[in-house]
Amino acid sequence: MEVIVIEVCGLSKKYGRNRGIDNISFSIPEGQIVGFLGPNGAGKTTTMNILTGYLAADSGQVKIAGIDIRENPKEAKRHIGYLPEQPPLNNAMTVRAYLNFVYELKDVKSGDRDAYIAKIAASVGLTDVRGRVIGHLSKGYRQRVGLAQALVGDPAVLILDEPTIGLDPRQIVEIRNVIKKMGKKRTIILSTHILPEVSAICQRVLLISNGAIIADNTPEQLGGAEEKNSALLMRIGGAEDDILLLLRGHEGIKMVEAIGSHEPHSHDFIIECESGVDMRGVLVSALTAAGHAVLMLRPKAPSLEEMFLKLTREEVR
Repeated sequence: MEVIVIEVCGLSKKYGRNRGIDNISFSIPEGQIVGFLGPNGAGKTTTMNILTGYLAADSGQVKIAGIDIRENPKEAKRHIGYLPEQPPLNNAMTVRAYLNFVYELKDVKSGDRDAYIAKIAASVGLTDVRGRVIGHLSKGYRQRVGLAQALVGDPAVLILDEPTIGLDPRQIVEIRNVIKKMGKKRTIILSTHILPEVSAICQRVLLISNGAIIADNTPEQLGGAEEKNSALLMRIGGAEDDILLLLRGHEGIKMVEAIGSHEPHSHDFIIECESGVDMRGVLVSALTAAGHAVLMLRPKAPSLEEMFLKLTREEVR
């Protein structure tokens, strides 16, 4: 049975006459990693601040692990771990001292404090630097300390705001792996501007624009059913010019683009078809009859970046 850990219903917030968010509703089950995307000013920060109890909504309801955050904020916040874009670190403290401070701040009752903190440090790869001063650590390790403080108290929910911003490529991969590992036992909301990060980590995407949720789907399916089979990626054997002439002569083809050669004696093509028309069988038959081997054929799904731009542009219009 699916357990709903985050439940948001009819959430709205205004700043004077300006709309922050308007009637937002969604729910997230246990163990799901959700990417929370949107352009600047879309309402992401407002929503996360309400979810963490930092900001009060004008109307609507938020439940964390079944607890209304407005009616019982202290108890609801026990189930939340939060990593803001700028982690709340004390650079003068050692990692061990800082995690001890967070342990006391959250009033954790674990029995064996040292073992508890050691376990959290190990889970995010901090075991070897627990005695070091935070200010002397690399950006990547400081981000791990931020993740560790969010884990203190064993929250069911983690809300992470731009967790890999400013990291180098190696550090980004390391932090992504840590987040995926944490997502096996927790529900995670990940706000980021790095769209490949969403594809790499998240099972679901919530896209917000102009204060409203405009898309809710998996990263792979965000394009929607209407995009299915409208574009094809093909690898075809033979001379490029002959293949282009054949493909462009077919009714139902809107555009053909040659995108290079990745195997000897063959060429790759992107073929855009009329909406709702499945050209796969027709093209394979025509190419085979003309003596061209079809070495690869698959739908070309729009990238997450393409769909992000498309959906947000449509919302603005």
